[in-house]
Amino acid sequence: MTTRMFTSPLFLGFDHLEQMLERASKTSSDGYPPYNIEQLSPVGLRITLAVAGFTMDDLQITQEDNQLVIRGRQADETQGRVFLHRGIAARQFQRAFVLAEGIEVKGAWLDNGLLHIDLARPQPEPRVRTIQINKPARPNGNARPAEIGRQAEIGPMVEGHTESR
Repeated sequence: MTTRMFTSPLFLGFDHLEQMLERASKTSSDGYPPYNIEQLSPVGLRITLAVAGFTMDDLQITQEDNQLVIRGRQADETQGRVFLHRGIAARQFQRAFVLAEGIEVKGAWLDNGLLHIDLARPQPEPRVRTIQINKPARPNGNARPAEIGRQAEIGPMVEGHTESR
């Protein structure tokens, strides 16, 4: 069951944001592997996962649309070994992070059992755009819905003439 967060008619086009929030709420509550998220600068972030015992070949990082997915799968090397106590986790994992629009993955490296992933969040430049107001399609300003749809197909009416696209 989903709860609509942006129910006001003033929020247009925020459906994708609701989907991202829903996806983030469904992520596993499993704490393995543990991770940190650091802010390195106003535009730089770093995710660090503790992946002791994993090699670079055991790890995979993918970006699927706006989701960063880290997977770890170790080969089973316990054949022939007898453990009296086994407290070191050697299990597969998948950890997903939902990325905001525009966040870029800059790189990743493995160092002493820690997987580091650097991200950049570019600062958006403010945009101001003036929207032109056109004259109505009909002399009295009452365009019929069929005419409005037709104008969208062939272009706006300008002083009794149509622009062809």
